[in-house]
Amino acid sequence: MINIVNDLYQKNKNENLCISGGSGMNSVANGILFEKTKYKNIYIPPEPGDAGGSLGSAAYQINKINNTSIQFNDNPYLGPSYSDEAIKKDIDDNMTTIKENSIKINKFDLIINDVSGISDKLISISSWFKNIPCNSGSDGTDLTIEVLKNFRLHLNKKGRMYFPVISLSNEKKIFRYLNRNKIKYKIVSENDWPLPKELYKSLNLLKKLKSKNYINFKKKFNILIASTKIIRIVN
Repeated sequence: MINIVNDLYQKNKNENLCISGGSGMNSVANGILFEKTKYKNIYIPPEPGDAGGSLGSAAYQINKINNTSIQFNDNPYLGPSYSDEAIKKDIDDNMTTIKENSIKINKFDLIINDVSGISDKLISISSWFKNIPCNSGSDGTDLTIEVLKNFRLHLNKKGRMYFPVISLSNEKKIFRYLNRNKIKYKIVSENDWPLPKELYKSLNLLKKLKSKNYINFKKKFNILIASTKIIRIVN
């Protein structure tokens, strides 16, 4: 690419260069052009792909044929502008059509769901979840309850779904939701596992979260133990 551009400069002796097409997407190569060519002004349009090249070719031909000077604004947006009110009105006017033509949701006989959650308060002190956006809420139930609200949309009649409930969330709240909404469920397995040692230095916070039912754990032989229950529900 550098050789081609240098050859182009030798033929035209013009310090201005415009790049379009897929080559314009290569930001590394674009930077090298400044260093290893004699071009001082390099322009890359907001839409350097094939669509941008087509627009440029069309404008060039129109200018050449009509001896005019058509120019595009230096942004990727072409065509008329619309106010927020006009956009909202168009959406409202067509909402019925959108609903009638909405994509059909697939349903299954068996769903194995691995979405669970733990208290956000616990996430903030645990390197296990560093830089991972869990968004489970203060008591760790938001994601699980969101799944329970929508599972019937994806599960056939008499279909089954399996999902985990971790004791580092408000288990009681999850089971209350199941019972209140008359969702048939069964605990099919339960396994204990030790909390990481790094959490021991935050024992006071763990006890505070436990007192609020945000989490639950037990202590055995000076080891803090949490658990995971696997729940089966039937539609």
